[in-house]
Amino acid sequence: MRCPFCTHGDTQVVETRDSDEGDAVRRRRKCPSCDRRFTTYERADIAMPVVVKKDGARVEFTTSKLRASMQLALRKRPVSVEQIDDAMERIQEQLLASAQREVSSSRLGELVMRELKRIDKVAYVRFASVYRSFEDVDEFRKLIRDI
Repeated sequence: MRCPFCTHGDTQVVETRDSDEGDAVRRRRKCPSCDRRFTTYERADIAMPVVVKKDGARVEFTTSKLRASMQLALRKRPVSVEQIDDAMERIQEQLLASAQREVSSSRLGELVMRELKRIDKVAYVRFASVYRSFEDVDEFRKLIRDI
């Protein structure tokens, strides 16, 4: 590992331990050239599938977009940040478990709707109304009856 201070190419690991969350390895390093210390983190690089939009465009999966769409549906609803985080984690786990390199935006939308239905029915209806592009009140009625 290169030293970030003097760019010396060989540093020594002084201490190694798991991070507080347990999802990374924390390493304290020391540069033999400038004698400065710094910390590095080693994490698993897990590739999420690419999202295929309805028009065929392919975009990178981003958790920020997923979070933003869920938070919009959950706006002013009594749902904790932990519940949102747990729902997002379940969605991502399902995507990874599928082992597919691509996922359609409609499949991703269905996963979001399933999680919203689990944590807040009003948010589920909000999301579904936009996602499914309801045209009239009868479609709303049918969705609400299904809940």
